[in-house]
Amino acid sequence: MPETSKPIYLDNNATTPLDGRVLEAMLPYLTGEFGNPASSTHAFGWSAEAAVDVAREKLAEAVGASSEEITFTSGATESDNMALLGIIRPGDHLITSATEHEAILETANYLAKAGVAVTILPVDEHGVVSPDSLREAMNAETTLVSIMLANNETGTMNPVRELADVSHEHGVPFHTDAAQALAKVPTNVEDLGVDMMSLSAHKAYGPKGVGALYVRRRPAAGVRRFRLSPLLRGGGQERKLRSGTLNVPGIVGFGSAAGIGAKSLPEEAERILSFRDRLHERLRAGISNLRLNGHFEKRLPNTLNVSFPGVDVGDLLGALPGVAASAGSACASLDAEPSHVLEAMGADDGSSAAVRFSLGRFTTDEEVERAGEMVAEAYEALAREKAGSRKTPTPDSRSEL
Repeated sequence: MPETSKPIYLDNNATTPLDGRVLEAMLPYLTGEFGNPASSTHAFGWSAEAAVDVAREKLAEAVGASSEEITFTSGATESDNMALLGIIRPGDHLITSATEHEAILETANYLAKAGVAVTILPVDEHGVVSPDSLREAMNAETTLVSIMLANNETGTMNPVRELADVSHEHGVPFHTDAAQALAKVPTNVEDLGVDMMSLSAHKAYGPKGVGALYVRRRPAAGVRRFRLSPLLRGGGQERKLRSGTLNVPGIVGFGSAAGIGAKSLPEEAERILSFRDRLHERLRAGISNLRLNGHFEKRLPNTLNVSFPGVDVGDLLGALPGVAASAGSACASLDAEPSHVLEAMGADDGSSAAVRFSLGRFTTDEEVERAGEMVAEAYEALAREKAGSRKTPTPDSRSEL
């Protein structure tokens, strides 16, 4: 690959490139419009506050909420922590699932050490949480259920509406991590029936370092009322729920990205889906025993996680400098832990290289074709090399003359 050429970017679930329209919206607040929204005595502060209000309205509209229900954070990790730590106390019961992002699982582990009862629900072979398993896990002490909308590794989507209904049957509020879903699939909070939802800008063509937590103002009928305790204390910004000077350029960018994403659906999702399926077919045509990880239909339109039999994921990705993708399973050469997602699905036996390809808004038809060719060629070369090494006799196995 020539030094001047860039790899084909197929790692949009890790982060998306900043949309040029989003950058344009942000630029004034990185230069002349530099005021602090908390400065209520002059025009610089008023202008910044107005920009935040507009962004809040855009994001709220994109997810079917009211602007008063949106709290800006530094990202989905903070939003997840705010949702769990803001409600759960020692003696309470938290239910989540085995394939959640570490922002949920590590927080659940922390809470367990602090005296919280934590139930980790299993998933099926496709990575889906069953509403029946949630119903069985509910008890009188259950305080919160947190199950993600779409998985970051496989793209598998959970039946969040059904899960939220089960939670509500027991009067328990329901939180979902929707960081991977915004701008890819519909995320209307009323349709989903959720009480809290974590969001991230940089997964939706916005800037890094900004996110949001949706918190329903009026609980659904029969659901117990809850009030979040703040993680950060100080000046009382964001209605005393999240102190700290607001990241105005980032928030403006988030609002712009959310608005653009809402308008581009479903046309954009349909186009990306066609690219994803074409890449899958290209790989299947050249690689026998290629295995799809995740649900065949109920997953994000941009995500393809597949296992390549008989090769190491580090070797495969190392042989692909022209394609930017992510590992999705254990690999000693990458010094990585096994994928907890694939392990929970029973899809990681250590004999295959699991790779996540995640396409995006700026992926082109030509890139999909070229990536498919390069991946198939790299795999075939590694497979031949491995087959050849198995046939080469070692000194100990040679016949004595």
